[in-house]
Amino acid sequence: MTASADNRRSMDCRQVSWPIRGSFAISRGSRTTAEVIEVSISEAGTVGRGECVPYGRYGETLDSVAEQIGSVADAVGGGMDRAALLSALPAGAARNAVDCALWDLECKLSGRRAYELAGLSTPAPVITAYTLSLGTVESMGEAARAAAHRPLLKLKLTGDGDIDRVAAVRDNAPDSRIIVDANEAWTPRHLADYLAPMKALGVEMIEQPLPAGKDEALADIDPVVPLCADESCHDSASLDALVGKYQMINIKLDKTGGLTEALALKQAARDRGFRIMVGCMLGSSLAMAPAVLVGQGVDVVDLDGPLLLAQDRDPALTYDESGVHPPSAILWG
Repeated sequence: MTASADNRRSMDCRQVSWPIRGSFAISRGSRTTAEVIEVSISEAGTVGRGECVPYGRYGETLDSVAEQIGSVADAVGGGMDRAALLSALPAGAARNAVDCALWDLECKLSGRRAYELAGLSTPAPVITAYTLSLGTVESMGEAARAAAHRPLLKLKLTGDGDIDRVAAVRDNAPDSRIIVDANEAWTPRHLADYLAPMKALGVEMIEQPLPAGKDEALADIDPVVPLCADESCHDSASLDALVGKYQMINIKLDKTGGLTEALALKQAARDRGFRIMVGCMLGSSLAMAPAVLVGQGVDVVDLDGPLLLAQDRDPALTYDESGVHPPSAILWG
């Protein structure tokens, strides 16, 4: 799609498929490609870009997200800014791609970096979690052995057998910190039975153990391992319902609907006493780049999407022993 009110600005949207290294499995299924949508906004020969990942858990498809993006194409062509976009589209993948493209465009037109426009300090590299896909006890132990040099491992879990999975990872990666993500797959029974063993195995955080909207039992739990809201937390309006249930929230730009709301959510969550995790869907370096800014100074960063791909953008984010580095201006922002 392309739209422009006065030939000064135009917006394009295209689907991109990124092959995953092997396959990636969570409690809801597995896949071999990351299907994303890239938005490009052009003005005066300059192009700003953003990437989003439509997520079926939230009722999104590639087609539905492209349609949402198309619904604001004329307004963006006419000069819609990020503030107006917040009310033009709901939180979600479509708004994320457009919002991040607008940030990138403003940076490139002004010659200033995104952190400067946001009033933030110069960003630094941050240690990111490395995700181990859900599998058998044996396969997750083998994956942990191969990743034992990484300082922080995130394990995808599913319910029955999860203690054995975590134990296998701990045995094969004794020096790595461990966090786990149940992706809503546990029951209150799992939660009651697993908290103490998880703590004994050195698990530092449990992400979204119970289904969103069915997590009332968390209010009665002694969180000996901090609980983090993912599917239960989308934007700032989600926070009040999380108080007393979760100790942390996971900020993802595809949930908040872009960097603009992600920065607002980060501050609002801190004001309410939540610890912060910054996570991602499975996408390329373009999707991770703005999240690196949100990940500054938080408790947990999980921006390993490009590490799980067989191919990434060029230029891409830099990952090394210091963690994931802020993006170059050529990539984004």
